[in-house]
Amino acid sequence: MISERALRGYLLEEVLAWLLRSSGYEVLTAQDDGERPPWKTLEVRNHGLVVRGRGAWHQADTLGQFRYVPPFSLPVRLFVEAKFTRTRVRLATVRNGHGVVHDVNENVMTTVTSHSGPRRPRTRYRYSYAIFSTSGFSQDAQEFALAHQISLVDLSMPDFARLRTLVRAAAKDIHMAMQALPAASRPTVHALRTYLRGPLLDLWGPPEVTDPSVTAPLDVLAESLRSRSTLGLILAFPAAPFVLGLASDDLYGFVSYARLHPTHSVRLRRLRQAGPHPVWEIRSQDDPAAYALTFGLPEQVEAWILDQETSTSARTRWVKESMLSAMTLYWMDGDHAHTFQLRYAAAEIIEQRADDSAPWHLSDLPEPPIG
Repeated sequence: MISERALRGYLLEEVLAWLLRSSGYEVLTAQDDGERPPWKTLEVRNHGLVVRGRGAWHQADTLGQFRYVPPFSLPVRLFVEAKFTRTRVRLATVRNGHGVVHDVNENVMTTVTSHSGPRRPRTRYRYSYAIFSTSGFSQDAQEFALAHQISLVDLSMPDFARLRTLVRAAAKDIHMAMQALPAASRPTVHALRTYLRGPLLDLWGPPEVTDPSVTAPLDVLAESLRSRSTLGLILAFPAAPFVLGLASDDLYGFVSYARLHPTHSVRLRRLRQAGPHPVWEIRSQDDPAAYALTFGLPEQVEAWILDQETSTSARTRWVKESMLSAMTLYWMDGDHAHTFQLRYAAAEIIEQRADDSAPWHLSDLPEPPIG
């Protein structure tokens, strides 16, 4: 029987799939339509979806595909892995993610010869990998992820407390209900996930989970998410080798403002507060009261950014002109995708002092001498 800890992770992945849909990602659940071996890249097996790599097929519990193809690029797909644990995610998890995404991206055969037909092109994709953790990441995991462009999204910050509480409560109730059932009647993890995708992703299928003691907690979780007024998560894409998971207590307030100002300047403040690491806050430069978005960075990523900012003059200019120049966000409104761009300069990065007095600007730091 599945443990409660593992169940929390699986449920969190389904919740993230629902939340990420608003960022333009469509969850893939079926094999390639009309494709046959050896052209297919997706296949449904007993335990769910698998993706074809160069050397093996890989389990894809949550796989999203961006609805629009970037110019001069391949269609983008994103593996999502969630860890709901008490300890930090370690190197082995990140290394496994890198191995998976490297193998599927190496599946570069563009045409395949069939004995029953002519050569034909195989559809190719660009895969990325994102790991979400409720307890942060170890130092070596962060360093490895940064080097190999595996995105780490930290869900331990206070803004995600309600999300963690919803998932934890659902997992506890489902686990207790399953313990009371005979072993032969306990639903599989795949069946639980499929049931939850009905109300969350409108992906209805034959009901494999029918016992009310198990379906009731799943229904409560789905209804709590659909009716939420404050729970929010949206992906942001800076000019850096990672994505940011932005949280807001009024996500629709941000969306309403951004629709009127698709491209606008923002201020970025590094808050000092109790917790394992600092929290960063984004507000509109022209109307700071319009919205607030917050995010946390793994310590090594944050140290990398700040170190880049205070090193040589050339590196400082590079940070200002590239990595810290803008971040792009996508928001789905039905079948229409809105694109927002938040522009900021390094001079607008400020850190709030512990005594809440006037903040200081990183740009006020003296430039170190070259050589």
